[in-house]
Amino acid sequence: MNKPLFFTTLVLSLAIDAWSQETRLEVAPSGRLLIDAGTFRTDNTAFKSGFTVVDARAGLEAEYGPYTAEIEVGYSYGKLSLKDLFICRSFGKHSRLQIGYFRHHYGLQSTTGSAEKISMEEPSSHEAFFESRMPGLMFAHSNGKFFGTASFHVEKEAIKKTVNELGRQGYGLMSRLLYRPFRSEGRIFHAGLSGGCETPRYNEDASLNHSSFVLSTHFPTRIVDATAQEATVTAAKRLYKFSPEVCAAYGRIGFESQYFYQQVKRENGQADFRSSGVYALLRGAIIGRDYSYSERQSAINQPGGGTLECVLGYNYTNLNDSKAGIRGGIMNDASLTFNYYINKYIIWRLRCSYTSVTGRTDRENESVGAIQTRLQIKF
Repeated sequence: MNKPLFFTTLVLSLAIDAWSQETRLEVAPSGRLLIDAGTFRTDNTAFKSGFTVVDARAGLEAEYGPYTAEIEVGYSYGKLSLKDLFICRSFGKHSRLQIGYFRHHYGLQSTTGSAEKISMEEPSSHEAFFESRMPGLMFAHSNGKFFGTASFHVEKEAIKKTVNELGRQGYGLMSRLLYRPFRSEGRIFHAGLSGGCETPRYNEDASLNHSSFVLSTHFPTRIVDATAQEATVTAAKRLYKFSPEVCAAYGRIGFESQYFYQQVKRENGQADFRSSGVYALLRGAIIGRDYSYSERQSAINQPGGGTLECVLGYNYTNLNDSKAGIRGGIMNDASLTFNYYINKYIIWRLRCSYTSVTGRTDRENESVGAIQTRLQIKF
């Protein structure tokens, strides 16, 4: 049985099973609005101070017995896009199978959407080494000290184009495994490892289509759309990656960190491309309660209403490999973010940051200092 037929058969069987349950269907609306303003100090003329609505979303969440489902559409920069579309089947209290288009687990940052990033913008290493949403299926098991996921996915472009338009379809496997000895309020620790492999991705350039990977990051702002790093890896055969992580909290002090390593195997005798990155976030609730833990996401919960939080962050991303002859740039980013959780629906954020990018083949070294603020509403 080929992969598309297997995927379709599995979705249909779950849907038939869902409607056979004599349970009440519950449906609730969901949505969000993110409004940003900021000012920048840089020699890059692309950066202009301003104000913009960076994300507006609307959707529906449904629950039917052991099944949950979600569909969400977003509007930003004049374009509509699909954000989430999935159905999830629970097996008892500890296991679930999720199918559709969604965020697969690969480290701490993969468990939260753009509205929940405690540093306002996600660390650039996560952007470089992880695709946020992909069509596929994921099995997750959470029980006591153990948490684990296993995913099969196809490339992100499969949600936009048919197989004949793609030429072929890239696919991959991912997993996240954690040991969580402490998960009580004010006393949290987990350590884990994520890993994965995938085939080359779609590229509009026919000479690079499914024989390359393009790894890139943006400067950490959504007021200006500016690429910071970019590495095009040609003659690609396979991508392998792994990422250890640690998450801890004691009282109102928390720490989160993740390291990324990625290797692209190449053909025609060309040297493999190796890249890496790391981030660390030290967070503290200046006003509020002790940090608590999310069993489902295996991460620190969003603080409750009335909490004022301070987050000190650092990110390093290296997309240079002299042996492979590819210089996508080296990024260093330091930030200080204040988050005020007005209530469970409304958050105000203020971020001050300094970002530098060096070593790109096609661009001079540059740096950006930024002060940004965000008001967000999510329900």
